Amino acid sequence: MKQRIVDFMEHKDFRPLKPEDLMDAMEIQNPQLNEFFAALRELEREGVVMLNKKRRYGLCRHMNLFAGRIEGKGPGYGFFIPDQRSRSDIYISFDNLHGALHNDRVLVRVVKEQKFVNGKDEGEVVRILERANSRIVGVYEEDEGVGFVIPDDKRIGRDIYIPKSVNGGARDGDVVVAEITKWPERKNEIRGMVTEIVGRKNAPGTDMETVIRKYQLPEKFSEKVMENARRVAKSEGADLLHRTDLRETLIITIDGADARDLDDAVSLSFTDHGNFLLGVHIADVGHYVKVGSPLDREAYHRGTSVYFPDRVIPMLPKELSNGICSLNPQEDRLTLTCQMEIDGKGRVVREEILESVIRSAKRLTYDEVNAVLDGDEFLFEKHPEIRELLFGLDRLRGVLTAKRRRRGALDFDFPEAKVILNDDGDVTEIKKRRHGRGESIIEECMIAANETVATEYFNRDIPFIYRVHDLPSDDKVMELKAVLAPFGYTLGQKLYDIKPHTFQRLLEKIKGSPGEYLLETEILRTMSHAVYDTENRGHFGLASDCYSHFTSPIRRYPDLCIHRVIKDMLHMPYLSAEKEDKLARRLNDAAIQSSLKERIAEDAERDAVDVKMAQYMAAHIGEVFSGVISGVTAYGFFVELENTVNGLVHVSSLEDDYYEFHAGTRTLMGTRNRLCFRLGDLVNIRVARVNLDEHLIDFDFLEFLEKE
Repeated sequence: MKQRIVDFMEHKDFRPLKPEDLMDAMEIQNPQLNEFFAALRELEREGVVMLNKKRRYGLCRHMNLFAGRIEGKGPGYGFFIPDQRSRSDIYISFDNLHGALHNDRVLVRVVKEQKFVNGKDEGEVVRILERANSRIVGVYEEDEGVGFVIPDDKRIGRDIYIPKSVNGGARDGDVVVAEITKWPERKNEIRGMVTEIVGRKNAPGTDMETVIRKYQLPEKFSEKVMENARRVAKSEGADLLHRTDLRETLIITIDGADARDLDDAVSLSFTDHGNFLLGVHIADVGHYVKVGSPLDREAYHRGTSVYFPDRVIPMLPKELSNGICSLNPQEDRLTLTCQMEIDGKGRVVREEILESVIRSAKRLTYDEVNAVLDGDEFLFEKHPEIRELLFGLDRLRGVLTAKRRRRGALDFDFPEAKVILNDDGDVTEIKKRRHGRGESIIEECMIAANETVATEYFNRDIPFIYRVHDLPSDDKVMELKAVLAPFGYTLGQKLYDIKPHTFQRLLEKIKGSPGEYLLETEILRTMSHAVYDTENRGHFGLASDCYSHFTSPIRRYPDLCIHRVIKDMLHMPYLSAEKEDKLARRLNDAAIQSSLKERIAEDAERDAVDVKMAQYMAAHIGEVFSGVISGVTAYGFFVELENTVNGLVHVSSLEDDYYEFHAGTRTLMGTRNRLCFRLGDLVNIRVARVNLDEHLIDFDFLEFLEKE
């Protein structure tokens, strides 16, 4: 019905009609009335059609209206991020937000077009389609008996007025959750009521609880979901029937030392003519989590597991994630196996995807694998077959990595922070995560399986969910070109024909240069954000024509969805047109939901690490550290420490001279002493201040260091 309505409105002679006139024009009969009006309301919520002031429905795009989301920018203004991929972002002033807040879904009209390169069109919010912030976490403050909640998420850009009668007993300085009772209209205030007091500001444990509520992450599973989990988390003999038995095959898991949800395992042998025979074995979560079950609905709602320094908020209850679905050693487990024969150039020459049962021989950590590959003669000396398997996997890693590099895949080498906590949740250390050969082995094996599975179902033209990474937008490419020019780098002449190789060669050129960190960061910002989609558009970053996420169904909902497609196709290779249409719609909905939940999880995880970094550095105020200048701006320069913490040396703290910013060279230079701060310079700094509310760290510059 939705498609019928849109198709009817697309006709060149169509003019906006009242609902009853539209119904008559489309010859909608009485039995279809409920479906018609439900479809019309849904199209309106989605921003496809709009009811104008004359109560007539028309297509939004025919009215030059765009649907999308608001990205708030703190002081009250924001940017509109359109659903339409080809449309660039639109600047929205505070006056033109008309009460819309960060992440609200809205309809926007362009009110001023920018003709110059890299300029932003200006727009105004015409209608708010969906509110995203019904509950806001922040600090409760009182001033002369008037209460306000100051949002922890500064992108909200507005404080919430709390009448004393509904402050829930909150005191000045409490971290609270406020439920919105009156949305702002134009410039009016937002009103709310306190529904929960999380704890005192800066009290132990309040930090992570604040992040959880800020992003509205689910903390507990309902009793209905838990009952479903307990009922299905059992192994029965019948489960093993009609599966390929791989329990005698040498299969291992390789994960981080603190991992509990072991959803992937690998095996390796060789064919008579020397090809690799790689087996990637993934937990068959779809066997336990059925479509439409309470477990499935909860997994859909969560979308992904979220990983904090002190806890995991799982997509599935531990009865599955750490229990029956986790590929624990010496336990029979149901899996989906992707068997790939790979030649010496990394090409998959033969593959098979099947339901299987495995028994992992050993659970290895990345540290153990790296130690063996680095020459540890004693680890696993009683298990030479495991040692032999690891060296075989390392050979395959080299072949697969070389193949990806030949086709232009991008490898960004950004350090990742590992936060070490004590039993009380206090930060004792922050250090870089090591990415050794063990990590690369699993990464390459999973990429191979993800590509193989995606390619198989794309070629069969079966509805599927792909992991899509689009080409960079023209605006972003032009911005990057301007940044590269002062450093003597270029993207070449054919900017309309950008390829992964273009960026790969650029990354190789800047390796080891003073501007490496900044330029890598700028290149990464140029990239589109990877999403889930039922349309295969390839993966630009991996230089892959066809890619999916198949290997983590315990913690990612899209993986679970495509597992079900695979299982259905193994048992019923052909779909009727009706079933194919139903499957396509369900997968499309899951792809949109999963992309949204992934972004929320990424923001929450980043926020949680920033909180812990700020707390750690607050305990080291006055101490001296060494670091590298990672960014230079008009207001100062950023220094990254060895532990990955970033802080700002503000230009106002450089009291020996007046410093000018040179945008072309990205340097700060003293007007008298000619002292110059450049990207890549090694410096000593002192920790000056830490703002725990904003998670901001200020440094004082002490001296330059000689490069080794």
